Amino acid sequence: MIMQGTLVNIAAIALGCLVGRLCGRLLSDRVRQTIMAGLGLAVLLIGMQLSLQSRQPLIVIGGLIGGGIVGELAGIESRLERFGLFLQKRFSGAGQVAQGFVTASLIYCIGAMAIMGAIQDGLGGRPTILYAKSALDGIASVALTSTLGIGVLFSIIPLGLYQGGITLCAGLAKTVLTETVVLEMNAVGGLLICAIALDLLGIKRLPIGNLLPGIFMVPALMWAFGMA
Repeated sequence: MIMQGTLVNIAAIALGCLVGRLCGRLLSDRVRQTIMAGLGLAVLLIGMQLSLQSRQPLIVIGGLIGGGIVGELAGIESRLERFGLFLQKRFSGAGQVAQGFVTASLIYCIGAMAIMGAIQDGLGGRPTILYAKSALDGIASVALTSTLGIGVLFSIIPLGLYQGGITLCAGLAKTVLTETVVLEMNAVGGLLICAIALDLLGIKRLPIGNLLPGIFMVPALMWAFGMA
Protein backbone atom coordinates (compact mmCIF):
# COMPACT_ATOMS: atom_id res chain seq x y z
CA MET A 1 0.00 0.00 0.00
CA ILE A 2 1.42 3.36 -1.04
CA MET A 3 2.14 5.78 1.84
CA GLN A 4 2.29 2.84 4.25
CA GLY A 5 5.78 3.80 5.43
CA THR A 6 4.78 7.38 6.22
CA LEU A 7 1.61 6.25 8.00
CA VAL A 8 3.66 3.89 10.18
CA ASN A 9 6.12 6.75 10.84
CA ILE A 10 3.27 9.03 11.95
CA ALA A 11 1.82 6.31 14.19
CA ALA A 12 5.21 5.69 15.84
CA ILE A 13 5.67 9.40 16.58
CA ALA A 14 2.15 9.67 17.99
CA LEU A 15 2.73 6.66 20.24
CA GLY A 16 6.09 8.06 21.37
CA CYS A 17 4.44 11.40 22.16
CA LEU A 18 1.83 9.66 24.30
CA VAL A 19 4.52 7.83 26.27
CA GLY A 20 6.63 10.99 26.55
CA ARG A 21 3.64 12.97 27.77
CA LEU A 22 2.96 10.46 30.52
CA CYS A 23 6.64 10.25 31.51
CA GLY A 24 7.09 14.02 31.40
CA ARG A 25 4.62 14.49 34.24
CA LEU A 26 6.87 12.44 36.50
CA LEU A 27 9.99 14.55 35.88
CA SER A 28 11.08 17.56 37.93
CA ASP A 29 12.14 20.81 36.23
CA ARG A 30 15.77 20.11 37.07
CA VAL A 31 15.62 16.67 35.45
CA ARG A 32 13.93 18.19 32.38
CA GLN A 33 16.73 20.75 32.04
CA THR A 34 19.35 18.02 32.25
CA ILE A 35 17.53 15.94 29.65
CA MET A 36 17.23 19.01 27.42
CA ALA A 37 20.98 19.59 27.65
CA GLY A 38 21.69 15.97 26.73
CA LEU A 39 19.17 16.10 23.90
CA GLY A 40 20.73 19.30 22.58
CA LEU A 41 24.19 17.73 22.51
CA ALA A 42 22.84 14.61 20.77
CA VAL A 43 21.09 16.73 18.13
CA LEU A 44 24.32 18.70 17.64
CA LEU A 45 26.19 15.44 17.01
CA ILE A 46 23.64 14.32 14.41
CA GLY A 47 23.81 17.67 12.64
CA MET A 48 27.60 17.70 12.56
CA GLN A 49 27.76 14.15 11.18
CA LEU A 50 25.45 15.10 8.32
CA SER A 51 27.04 18.44 7.51
CA LEU A 52 30.64 17.16 7.54
CA GLN A 53 29.83 14.66 4.78
CA SER A 54 29.55 17.48 2.23
CA ARG A 55 31.86 17.30 -0.78
CA GLN A 56 30.66 20.56 -2.30
CA PRO A 57 30.76 23.26 0.42
CA LEU A 58 30.12 26.03 -2.12
CA ILE A 59 26.82 24.36 -3.03
CA VAL A 60 25.92 24.23 0.67
CA ILE A 61 26.75 27.93 1.06
CA GLY A 62 24.80 28.83 -2.08
CA GLY A 63 21.84 26.77 -0.96
CA LEU A 64 21.73 28.43 2.45
CA ILE A 65 22.07 31.95 1.03
CA GLY A 66 19.55 31.40 -1.78
CA GLY A 67 17.20 29.51 0.48
CA GLY A 68 17.49 32.19 3.15
CA ILE A 69 16.45 34.86 0.65
CA VAL A 70 13.47 32.79 -0.49
CA GLY A 71 12.53 32.04 3.11
CA GLU A 72 12.66 35.70 4.10
CA LEU A 73 10.53 36.74 1.12
CA ALA A 74 8.01 33.99 1.89
CA GLY A 75 8.07 34.75 5.62
CA ILE A 76 8.34 31.06 6.53
CA GLU A 77 9.69 31.72 10.02
CA SER A 78 6.88 34.12 10.90
CA ARG A 79 4.28 31.71 9.52
CA LEU A 80 5.71 28.88 11.63
CA GLU A 81 5.75 31.15 14.66
CA ARG A 82 2.13 32.18 14.10
CA PHE A 83 1.07 28.56 13.79
CA GLY A 84 3.12 27.72 16.87
CA LEU A 85 1.50 30.56 18.82
CA PHE A 86 -1.92 29.35 17.68
CA LEU A 87 -1.09 25.91 19.07
CA GLN A 88 0.31 27.52 22.22
CA LYS A 89 -2.98 29.34 22.85
CA ARG A 90 -5.05 26.34 21.92
CA PHE A 91 -3.12 24.08 24.28
CA SER A 92 -2.13 26.57 26.97
CA GLY A 93 -0.46 24.92 29.93
CA ALA A 94 0.75 22.00 27.81
CA GLY A 95 4.43 23.00 27.70
CA GLN A 96 6.52 24.76 25.05
CA VAL A 97 4.15 23.92 22.21
CA ALA A 98 5.63 26.18 19.54
CA GLN A 99 9.23 25.12 20.18
CA GLY A 100 8.25 21.46 20.32
CA PHE A 101 6.43 21.69 16.99
CA VAL A 102 9.22 23.45 15.10
CA THR A 103 12.06 21.43 16.63
CA ALA A 104 10.44 18.04 16.06
CA SER A 105 9.30 18.93 12.54
CA LEU A 106 12.84 19.74 11.46
CA ILE A 107 14.41 16.71 13.15
CA TYR A 108 11.91 14.27 11.62
CA CYS A 109 11.88 15.74 8.11
CA ILE A 110 15.58 16.38 7.52
CA GLY A 111 17.83 13.52 6.53
CA ALA A 112 18.49 10.81 3.99
CA MET A 113 16.10 8.33 5.60
CA ALA A 114 13.13 10.65 5.08
CA ILE A 115 13.99 11.25 1.43
CA MET A 116 15.16 7.81 0.33
CA GLY A 117 12.56 6.05 2.45
CA ALA A 118 9.75 8.06 0.86
CA ILE A 119 11.09 7.25 -2.61
CA GLN A 120 11.30 3.54 -1.77
CA ASP A 121 7.71 3.65 -0.52
CA GLY A 122 6.49 5.45 -3.65
CA LEU A 123 8.14 3.00 -6.03
CA GLY A 124 6.15 0.14 -4.54
CA GLY A 125 8.89 -1.51 -2.54
CA ARG A 126 8.52 -2.58 1.06
CA PRO A 127 9.27 0.64 2.98
CA THR A 128 11.98 -0.86 5.17
CA ILE A 129 13.85 2.47 5.42
CA LEU A 130 10.80 4.26 6.79
CA TYR A 131 10.12 1.36 9.16
CA ALA A 132 13.61 1.83 10.63
CA LYS A 133 13.10 5.61 10.71
CA SER A 134 9.78 5.08 12.51
CA ALA A 135 11.52 3.22 15.33
CA LEU A 136 14.12 6.00 15.70
CA ASP A 137 11.53 8.79 15.51
CA GLY A 138 9.30 7.02 18.01
CA ILE A 139 12.11 6.88 20.56
CA ALA A 140 13.09 10.49 19.86
CA SER A 141 9.48 11.64 20.31
CA VAL A 142 9.46 10.19 23.84
CA ALA A 143 12.45 12.34 24.81
CA LEU A 144 11.21 15.44 22.95
CA THR A 145 7.68 15.30 24.33
CA SER A 146 8.84 14.73 27.90
CA THR A 147 10.80 18.00 27.73
CA LEU A 148 9.07 20.18 25.11
CA GLY A 149 5.47 19.05 25.52
CA ILE A 150 2.57 18.18 23.25
CA GLY A 151 3.74 20.47 20.42
CA VAL A 152 5.93 17.59 19.22
CA LEU A 153 2.80 15.69 18.20
CA PHE A 154 1.84 18.32 15.63
CA SER A 155 5.07 17.68 13.74
CA ILE A 156 3.23 14.78 12.08
CA ILE A 157 1.50 17.39 9.86
CA PRO A 158 4.60 18.68 8.02
CA LEU A 159 6.08 15.18 8.15
CA GLY A 160 3.06 13.74 6.36
CA LEU A 161 3.10 16.49 3.74
CA TYR A 162 6.87 16.26 3.20
CA GLN A 163 7.34 12.49 3.04
CA GLY A 164 3.97 11.97 1.43
CA GLY A 165 4.76 14.49 -1.29
CA ILE A 166 8.04 12.76 -2.11
CA THR A 167 6.30 9.37 -2.12
CA LEU A 168 3.63 10.53 -4.55
CA CYS A 169 6.28 12.04 -6.84
CA ALA A 170 8.71 9.15 -6.38
CA GLY A 171 9.40 8.57 -10.08
CA LEU A 172 10.54 12.15 -10.67
CA ALA A 173 12.20 12.39 -7.28
CA LYS A 174 14.36 9.33 -7.95
CA THR A 175 15.61 10.92 -11.18
CA VAL A 176 16.40 14.29 -9.63
CA LEU A 177 17.60 13.22 -6.17
CA THR A 178 20.74 11.32 -7.06
CA GLU A 179 23.12 10.07 -4.37
CA THR A 180 25.38 13.13 -4.70
CA VAL A 181 22.42 15.51 -4.54
CA VAL A 182 21.00 13.83 -1.42
CA LEU A 183 24.45 14.03 0.20
CA GLU A 184 24.55 17.83 -0.17
CA MET A 185 20.89 18.18 0.85
CA ASN A 186 21.78 16.29 4.01
CA ALA A 187 24.72 18.65 4.59
CA VAL A 188 22.43 21.70 4.50
CA GLY A 189 19.92 19.86 6.67
CA GLY A 190 22.72 18.93 9.06
CA LEU A 191 23.64 22.58 9.54
CA LEU A 192 20.00 23.40 10.26
CA ILE A 193 19.93 20.59 12.82
CA CYS A 194 23.05 22.13 14.41
CA ALA A 195 21.10 25.39 14.61
CA ILE A 196 18.30 23.52 16.39
CA ALA A 197 20.88 22.22 18.87
CA LEU A 198 22.09 25.76 19.61
CA ASP A 199 18.50 26.70 20.40
CA LEU A 200 17.96 23.64 22.61
CA LEU A 201 21.18 24.41 24.50
CA GLY A 202 20.06 28.02 25.04
CA ILE A 203 23.03 29.43 23.13
CA LYS A 204 21.32 31.27 20.27
CA ARG A 205 18.07 31.12 18.31
CA LEU A 206 18.50 31.33 14.53
CA PRO A 207 15.81 31.85 11.83
CA ILE A 208 15.81 28.16 10.92
CA GLY A 209 12.41 28.35 9.22
CA ASN A 210 13.59 30.94 6.73
CA LEU A 211 16.65 28.81 5.92
CA LEU A 212 14.59 25.69 5.16
CA PRO A 213 14.28 26.38 1.40
CA GLY A 214 18.06 25.99 1.28
CA ILE A 215 17.58 22.22 1.34
CA PHE A 216 15.54 22.39 -1.87
CA MET A 217 17.86 24.91 -3.51
CA VAL A 218 20.60 22.27 -3.51
CA PRO A 219 19.16 20.04 -6.28
CA ALA A 220 18.66 23.08 -8.52
CA LEU A 221 22.24 24.25 -7.97
CA MET A 222 23.71 20.77 -8.41
CA TRP A 223 21.91 20.21 -11.71
CA ALA A 224 22.57 23.77 -12.91
CA PHE A 225 26.33 23.34 -12.46
CA GLY A 226 26.41 19.76 -13.74
CA MET A 227 27.36 18.24 -10.39
CA ALA A 228 24.40 15.88 -10.02
